[in-house]
Amino acid sequence: MPRRRYIFDPPDRFVAGAIGEPGDRAFFLQAREGRRVVSVALEKVQVAVLTERLGALLEELGRRGVPDVEPEGEPEEPLPPIGLADVGDDAGDDVGMLDEPLNEAFRAGSLTLGWDGGAGRVLVEARAQDEDGEAIDPDEDDDEDEDGPDLLRVRMTAAAARGFVERAARIVAAGRPPCPLCGAPLDPLGHICPRRNGHYVN
Repeated sequence: MPRRRYIFDPPDRFVAGAIGEPGDRAFFLQAREGRRVVSVALEKVQVAVLTERLGALLEELGRRGVPDVEPEGEPEEPLPPIGLADVGDDAGDDVGMLDEPLNEAFRAGSLTLGWDGGAGRVLVEARAQDEDGEAIDPDEDDDEDEDGPDLLRVRMTAAAARGFVERAARIVAAGRPPCPLCGAPLDPLGHICPRRNGHYVN
């Protein structure tokens, strides 16, 4: 099957989101332009790493004096965790649900990001896994190869990227709380903790 390319330059909305209960959530990147919606499945750790590195990129751009890149800082009022019925309007306060229909275009194997200084845009790319479920090295992927992995490419302003980071950080933090002893996620009824010789902690 020829590769599919989903290009958003810029999107009307680009967010990370999750569905399901803590401990059993499915994570997605979702881009929307008009009525076109593309959702890419990925792991929670991929969302966390993308959020961290995108935040670091924005901080570095701010230190270098790139226009329209705000320095890292806490919002004046803490934003609520993402809930199933929450709705927001501004890019930085986007706590709305993922757009429907929620159809998985592909599962991300690798994520890359960068900065286009000429256009003043942040670039985020997600490439599909190969047939064996392995990530494909973006450096070895020729964008013109019609047999390459499916690709989502999003180019957005620094302000939109900041909004993505704020929302994604709340999505990641809204999961199960960590065990105070070992740091592993706590289930609603607790968990078997290795620091307590296999006894339950709740």
